[in-house]
Amino acid sequence: MTDNRKFEIETDVELPGTPERVWQAVTKDTPAWMFPTDQWPDVKTTEEYPSHLVSRMDGPDGWFNQLEHILEPLEGGRAKLHYVHSGIFAENWDEQYDGASKHTEFYLHTLGQYLQYFDGKPVVFTDIQGPASSQTADGFVRLKKVLGVDGVTAGTAVEVDADGVGRLAGVVDFSNENFLGLRTADTMYRFFGRNAFGAPVGMTVHEFSGTADEELTAKAWGAFLEKVYA
Repeated sequence: MTDNRKFEIETDVELPGTPERVWQAVTKDTPAWMFPTDQWPDVKTTEEYPSHLVSRMDGPDGWFNQLEHILEPLEGGRAKLHYVHSGIFAENWDEQYDGASKHTEFYLHTLGQYLQYFDGKPVVFTDIQGPASSQTADGFVRLKKVLGVDGVTAGTAVEVDADGVGRLAGVVDFSNENFLGLRTADTMYRFFGRNAFGAPVGMTVHEFSGTADEELTAKAWGAFLEKVYA
């Protein structure tokens, strides 16, 4: 019997870093572009540095989650990444698959931004979730309007005034209906329209300034999101 709960998300991307640097980023430096994964109880079923890595977690009833990275060097210190995320979704299959596949594009884009602009710099990572009231159909649009970036395309230089946070001068490096990336000289701000996938709007802040304070960042942005969705 085939398991119709299984999924596979496969993508190829060129990255501005050698296979060795990409390997470092996807193993040790995940807080710099995604989120910390050092607490994951995963098993490296394949570990051929710096070309092939497979990490897997197994659970009850056949559940598993597996990430595969195949890296090839390209000219100019770049790398080609073949990425496969596979596993079992136990419930809400369509919604979960939709969310996971769309998140993949954004995360891998952010990995490229990290490698290009901040590779190897110490990071302070902060994860902030919006309130439950952000789960409305227009939740993410509301946030983009308040930030003044609704309709702004990727590659556009912007100055964003975030109440209680301050003025952010940088560039919109990613923008679609579900995700927004804003990069300044020393920070990457990632905004997630998870209201489309049945969850609150969220954001992560990846600060490379060397002077960041996670607690203050969480407090300021948390208060900002509360105001947006009050």
